[in-house]
Amino acid sequence: MTTRVAYPGRDGAHSAAACDRLFPNDAELVPLPNFSAVADAVACGEVEFGVLPIESSLAGPVAETHDLLYDSPLSIVAQTMIPIHHCLVGVEKVPLEEVRVVHSRPIAFDQCRQFLASIPWVTAVANATTVGAAQEIAEKRDPSEVAIASERAAHLLDLEILAHDIGDHPEAFTRFVSLATYTRLDCNGEDWRLAFSFVTDHRPGALFRALEPFYRHSIDLVQLVSRPIPRAPWRYRFDAVLAGFPLDPIVSDTLEEIGTLTRELRVFGSYPAHVDPIE
Repeated sequence: MTTRVAYPGRDGAHSAAACDRLFPNDAELVPLPNFSAVADAVACGEVEFGVLPIESSLAGPVAETHDLLYDSPLSIVAQTMIPIHHCLVGVEKVPLEEVRVVHSRPIAFDQCRQFLASIPWVTAVANATTVGAAQEIAEKRDPSEVAIASERAAHLLDLEILAHDIGDHPEAFTRFVSLATYTRLDCNGEDWRLAFSFVTDHRPGALFRALEPFYRHSIDLVQLVSRPIPRAPWRYRFDAVLAGFPLDPIVSDTLEEIGTLTRELRVFGSYPAHVDPIE
């Protein structure tokens, strides 16, 4: 039976390249219009897995993916990292002075700040995905409108590359995660990661008390991100990743202790630290 894997965008999106890394054995890739559609397709059983970006080495956490994990029954089951090379693409090669609008994802704009600062007369228009931005300009056929997208997207859509590697830093990576409706517990002695979220009381020292057990038990927190809680203005939750397996006694005992020190504790990922594909 062929595994169905959803991702946001179209063929040529960075998420499609991440799917190729995570599922190299003839998976059926299902492009969907946005992140929410991917999460819904997995949650409803329309596909077995979804692939979303979760962290940029330059821009940091991808807030939308964090929020979808918090609000859905999904769990991270694998991860991979791919290098990101942004290009400026258009329907024909024109001087930058003639460009008036550039389309792309907000995170791509954030990763190309220096380039955008060099063309201050250009209006930036947000799109759900980089390949969606490239598709939009391919359909408009207006030489004054361009997109920030991948070289792969440019070739697939028969677009011209106006500028290569326009990102602020040559070594840029995005971490992608594979999402499913179950939690993995098949560690077999591998280096492992556990993703979780917690909410503290709104009082002095609450975050310190919640974090102290990790220090006491020598558990490495490899990521800690704060996110606002929409239904509680000016209140925040903390999304974190620790190095460890949930069934290891030291990890499970620590999480149990954290549960007594916080108002809410949710696990939304258990997966290998390495980035090898799922077989």
